[in-house]
Amino acid sequence: MYPFIRFVREMWSARRQPKLPVTGVHVSTHRCWPWDIDPWVELNNGRTLTLYDLGRIPLAERTGLIEILRREKWGITIAGNSVRYRRRIRAFQRFTMVSHTIGWDARFLYMEQTLWSKGECCNHMLVRAAITSPEGIVAPARMLAVAGEPDQSPPLPDWVTAWIEADAQRPWPPVLPTLAPTDPNEDLPR
Repeated sequence: MYPFIRFVREMWSARRQPKLPVTGVHVSTHRCWPWDIDPWVELNNGRTLTLYDLGRIPLAERTGLIEILRREKWGITIAGNSVRYRRRIRAFQRFTMVSHTIGWDARFLYMEQTLWSKGECCNHMLVRAAITSPEGIVAPARMLAVAGEPDQSPPLPDWVTAWIEADAQRPWPPVLPTLAPTDPNEDLPR
């Protein structure tokens, strides 16, 4: 289940913190609860992605993006991500999340999020997000103009541009492996 109570708490806190520029850094502290763990009594990798919302959406609140989305009737969606897991976070362990926007290109915002515990980085995520409208993707430059922020992105780090280039080579839709006969009511192509 989505962590709604934690989400409300984080948003309440974010509304009381100072505003941030679009590339500002949002820091929050969390705990790994029993409902966040996997059979190995550590933070579940899928739950990690959900918990990253608890940093990314309050960051959007503090930068004024949430207000713009509401006013313009836009949305925001995750268009891709890459996570590197390096250290375990065990049940009841406290950790700190650091979230910030690295930059943008003509279509997407790129955000970096990390989880830290005891001075070590436990995992690191690169996120590609799209601002959406009924007409399709809203260019970040348009959103930044509405926000009164400079529309020139800081230079994206080489590792981010390499990820963008590599992901552009990935086939879409993906090529399915040869499948055994399936139920005719399934949604998979034949």
